[in-house]
Amino acid sequence: MVTIRLTRRGGRNQPFYHVVVTDKRRRQGGASLEQVGFFNPCARGAEQRLRLDLGRIDHWQSQGAELSDRVKSLVSAHRKQAGAQTQADAAA
Repeated sequence: MVTIRLTRRGGRNQPFYHVVVTDKRRRQGGASLEQVGFFNPCARGAEQRLRLDLGRIDHWQSQGAELSDRVKSLVSAHRKQAGAQTQADAAA
């Protein structure tokens, strides 16, 4: 079973997460199949908070990969933001 989930990186009190495709049975920090983005909950100023490769996520989902609950909410929010930005670009 393949899953798309977060794996924690970064220091103490400075969390940083990679969004990875991995076997569900592997430990959290173990080897992954592919990194498809990152999530920085402590982003400040011009730092990017979330970056996802939606094309690769869609590819892995079509192959049967499941999203973790947190990644599912991040992907949903990212798609909503991208849709709003596309509409704003079309209106301009």
